[in-house]
Amino acid sequence: MPEPDEASRNLSDLFGNLPTAASPSTGRQNREAREAPAPGSRRALREAAAREAAARESDTTPAHVTPPASTPIAPPAPAVPARSAARADDSFGSADVASEPAHAAPDRTEAPGAAPVEAHPSEADPSQADPNQADPEAASLHSLFAPEQHHDVPKKRRGRGCLIGLIIMLVVFGGIAAGGAWVWSQYGDRISDAMGWGEPKDYEPGIATGEVLVTIKSDDTGSQVSTALFEAGVTKTDRVFYDYLVAEKPSATFYPGVYTMQEKMTAAAALESLDDPANRMENTVRIGEGGTVASSLPQIVDGVGIPMEELQAAIQDPTVYGVQAETLEGWLFPAVYTFDPGATAQDVIGRMVARTQESLDEIGVSADDAQRVLTVASIVQREGHTADFDKVSRVIANRLDPANDETHGLLQMDSTAQYGYGLTHEGPVASWPWESVKNDQNPWNTYQHAGLPASPIANPSHAAIAAAQNPADGPWFYFVTVNLDTGETVFSATYAEQQAAEAQYRKWCEENPDGGCY
Repeated sequence: MPEPDEASRNLSDLFGNLPTAASPSTGRQNREAREAPAPGSRRALREAAAREAAARESDTTPAHVTPPASTPIAPPAPAVPARSAARADDSFGSADVASEPAHAAPDRTEAPGAAPVEAHPSEADPSQADPNQADPEAASLHSLFAPEQHHDVPKKRRGRGCLIGLIIMLVVFGGIAAGGAWVWSQYGDRISDAMGWGEPKDYEPGIATGEVLVTIKSDDTGSQVSTALFEAGVTKTDRVFYDYLVAEKPSATFYPGVYTMQEKMTAAAALESLDDPANRMENTVRIGEGGTVASSLPQIVDGVGIPMEELQAAIQDPTVYGVQAETLEGWLFPAVYTFDPGATAQDVIGRMVARTQESLDEIGVSADDAQRVLTVASIVQREGHTADFDKVSRVIANRLDPANDETHGLLQMDSTAQYGYGLTHEGPVASWPWESVKNDQNPWNTYQHAGLPASPIANPSHAAIAAAQNPADGPWFYFVTVNLDTGETVFSATYAEQQAAEAQYRKWCEENPDGGCY
């Protein structure tokens, strides 16, 4: 049995640990103690910061103040071994492990749990000490609950990222620019038309001037009339008249003949002019430069009204008109003719032949040499542009010169081969069977036969006849038009130079697939 003293001590320990009833003041203190902020919490940090700020403002309160009596003092946090602090740091990865032993008391008098007030680094204030060194447990809690810290990216890494971003932007915008350029090159005209950005296709009203003649044939459609107006300089673009016709008067009727019109007319004004009978020249025929007998007779029918059968009969015997040749090819001079209402087929043909003879006489061509000059002039007319007529004539003369060994007397002119094959007026040039054309054995094919073709191949103008009689001086044996839009032509003295010029032509054709190349 235990000693009385020992029993008393046990009872005392038992009842001494029992809770006691709290008085009002004691209950209030306990409640306030329960409401006190936990050490290291944000609330404790804010309150401590407020107290420190108040202390600095008063200058009468010590730097380290004890909280007022109404604020319960939280019991000191139990010491945490340094190893535990290290584990906490490893777990949450924020504060450095305190270098001091965990049980070392902080060198300050402020209440446990009070947070230091942030001050400028230059101030020698004990509150500036690292809370992690003073309280390892608070450091762990701070590591857990503190807001996430954003660390600056090193400049080198940041610069590399900016460079990559810049490259990506350049690639993206470069692709957009390249795509836009391709779209514009393919559809720029359509886009401009749709958005109203492009240049107007029609002339402005009130600027028409001058006088031009436009020939309308009996079988011309609205599209062909539109092209004829554009080529005569009446309208601004090839299609503007046709588009206007379709929109405003699709049932319009055109009567064949020659019409007096003006340059730079609107499509509406051009249609009104064609509808006016006063603008149609009666008994008028227009024979085009470079045309043939076959292409000229229908124009005579349209202009004068003479039946085709009568005209074909009138051309059968060239000697009736003083021409010593098998046909009248090359003798129907290109010009505009007006005849009396009673003119016959022979009157019309005789007038045209006489006009050719006038040109020959003016240039000084003898009757014996007339057929040769007209044959050369017809090739010049079909092969060259007016500014180059005399150079083309020199190429023909050089190639026919028996003294040269460059071409062996072969002219090798496409126009003559075309005429002999019967393709002069047949469809687009690009569709012609060129190998068959150049290998055909007809007497006009200068790829197969040396010298001049059997007869003229077209109606030459006065300028072409003059060039045939008086060729320019030069060593050229070759020429090729390298730009079909501008008519730019390169003349060469050697075949190597000609090959270089032909390369220019092929390059232009590649860049202009719809330019009419073959």
